[in-house]
Amino acid sequence: MPPPAKYLTGDKEGIREFIDKFDVFLFDCDAKVHPPPKSLLSAHQNHAPNTRETGKQIVFVTNNSTKSRADYKKKLEGMGIPCTVDEVFSSSYSAAIYISRILSLPPEKNKTFILGESGIETELSSESLPYTGGTDPSLRRPITPTDYDAIASGAALDPAVGIVLCGLDFHINYLKLSLGYHYLRRGAVFLATNTDSTLPAAGTFFPGAGATTAASLSAMLGGKQPLALGKPSQAMMDAIEGKFRFERGRACMVGDRVDTDIRFGVEGGLGGTLAVLTGVSTREECEGEGKSVVPMAFVERLGDLRAGWA
Repeated sequence: MPPPAKYLTGDKEGIREFIDKFDVFLFDCDAKVHPPPKSLLSAHQNHAPNTRETGKQIVFVTNNSTKSRADYKKKLEGMGIPCTVDEVFSSSYSAAIYISRILSLPPEKNKTFILGESGIETELSSESLPYTGGTDPSLRRPITPTDYDAIASGAALDPAVGIVLCGLDFHINYLKLSLGYHYLRRGAVFLATNTDSTLPAAGTFFPGAGATTAASLSAMLGGKQPLALGKPSQAMMDAIEGKFRFERGRACMVGDRVDTDIRFGVEGGLGGTLAVLTGVSTREECEGEGKSVVPMAFVERLGDLRAGWA
């Protein structure tokens, strides 16, 4: 069992000692802070100290596939947090990197059928990858008897599709699920940007990608699971390390979910993990007596780190 997590809020020396252990901080961008501003990283009283001024490297990591890296850059800058597109690593970008640089399907079978939003489309395009589905307005309608026949015969299926990529899709419907299922039955690779069961929003939770698109197809495939390319998948960690070239022992993952963010860092062999109690996981989960995954340390809010960053 791992050692118990250390509570750092109010412990100035403990915070300074913790920060000094690391050169790289991976910040989760998926959390919600209550009261607003609604992000783990905030330009107001809850935000992280300026890591760039202290010589620390930062990477913003998100499982949200509905937004592109450019969308996140705009969002963070709107909250007063300067960043570049290259400092953002999203699950949709992770999927694009995996498809283009690792999966390497033959050209005649390298198109992706997307169950998701425009963030996935943008990142696939950034790697010059062809796709279909996604935000195509022609698929936002009820299925018809003609569709059943065309899908069953294969006439409605693109022969170039070799991948089905599931993300959070705000316009999921029976027609799109049927197409995805039949592509998979014909041998397409089954991928997911992430398998988060919930989506934090408006102070509560809503269905996440792992409870909608991926879960529906998995059930139809007898429980077959997609390869997930977001947290806590180590495929994402490998991609991040490959891009940013850091020593894992000198890196720390910061997030609010023990089951995704903290597990991501622990299983990735990072030197440290820091949980923030402003989102999903509770103090009891962080203290986690007898549990296999707990953070190295935790704080009430991210702004508590300021005490040791001065």
